[in-house]
Amino acid sequence: MSTNASSADPLAALGALPGVADSVDSVRKAVDRVYGHRVMRRRSNEITSEAALRGARGSAALSGADWALEEVRRRTDFGSEPEARTVGAALRLTAEAGQLLSIWRQSPLRVLARLHLVAAGRAVDDDTVGRPRLPGETVDEPLINAPLPDVAEVTGRLEGLAELIIAGTEAPALVTAAVVHGELLALRPFGSYNGLVARAAERIVLVGSGLDPKSICPAEVGHAEQGRASYVAAFEAYLTGTPEGLAAWIAHCGRAVELGVRESTAVCEALQRGAA
Repeated sequence: MSTNASSADPLAALGALPGVADSVDSVRKAVDRVYGHRVMRRRSNEITSEAALRGARGSAALSGADWALEEVRRRTDFGSEPEARTVGAALRLTAEAGQLLSIWRQSPLRVLARLHLVAAGRAVDDDTVGRPRLPGETVDEPLINAPLPDVAEVTGRLEGLAELIIAGTEAPALVTAAVVHGELLALRPFGSYNGLVARAAERIVLVGSGLDPKSICPAEVGHAEQGRASYVAAFEAYLTGTPEGLAAWIAHCGRAVELGVRESTAVCEALQRGAA
């Protein structure tokens, strides 16, 4: 990430980029609408559970396991094949994210390590799990083919990101979530599951910031719905580090949240009709 922001709060300046304020405002209004739905007053736990399932399905789809929602819901064995392991990892991450909110602001690197451990699960038992990659170690990351930063750059940028999170920011939650997501995709610090971890970290920021405290607005759904090509194009814009590129990525993430809101609104309406 490269901006001309103040060193005191570099994320805050991103909120002034062209179009970003509009994205932030649109997301806030969409989130407020779904939280105001009459079903949320009585059945919010059900909406949260369904959002988690659908979010996991969307994140897995972006990582190459594009399963139907009912298959994800029905399946119990997630260790038999690569796609099943990806879906299982996404489900575990979505469940774990809510347990890490209190740790995130104090120790984001610890949370990222935990997320990778959870994603890898018991199927991977080696010393590469739960730590950033070392020189010479490879990265298996479906979809993202951008040049891989070297280990020194990964270390420096991860530490810088952690410092920003710990210090706090006046930036809107959408901006912070988008930057966390984009940086982790750019760095791909782990040997595997970086995309899943990046999207889980985005979820943690959105929930922990208070924008989506009940975790009912699954951005992962929206990222998947916009399509893999759109996701990659927006991410490549982020990689340019230009104001226009950063604004495009934030807008893409904002649209993802809005589409997640639309998904949960449909669930609310189905529950209201007694159809789900």
